[in-house]
Amino acid sequence: MPVVLALTVCGIVIAVLVVGLFVFGLRRRLIQRSGGTFDCSLRWDAPEEGDGDGKGWAYGVARYNGDRVEWYRVFSYSPRPRRVLERGSIEVAGRRLPDGEEELALLSDAVVLACLHRGTRLELAMSEDALTGFLAWLEAAPPGQRVNVA
Repeated sequence: MPVVLALTVCGIVIAVLVVGLFVFGLRRRLIQRSGGTFDCSLRWDAPEEGDGDGKGWAYGVARYNGDRVEWYRVFSYSPRPRRVLERGSIEVAGRRLPDGEEELALLSDAVVLACLHRGTRLELAMSEDALTGFLAWLEAAPPGQRVNVA
């Protein structure tokens, strides 16, 4: 009897893990379904200067949605974006390469873009190609809308 109970518990644990992984994959597919997505790490309330310790970074997927970029945590089940950045409220302060332990916390080809969004300093880390697209999206604001790109 104890063997049957142990096998049942192991089977249930494995089934829960498989379902959890399937839901992660399904969520990412749903986010990417409408297109315009890119891998993007985010550090909210970033320090003034890159501290290089790698703390505060969260890996995610960003999606263009009109005049907004919606940022989703990768390791989450939430169908809603964790952060929403409006194009007219983003000010680019500069860019840099990852420093120190950040190189371990971020994807290998990442470029860090320092920004201000409604007075909050944040950093986005993405590939060079994604950065080019992001900056082009920022500059493509409709006429009359203020965009600050350094």
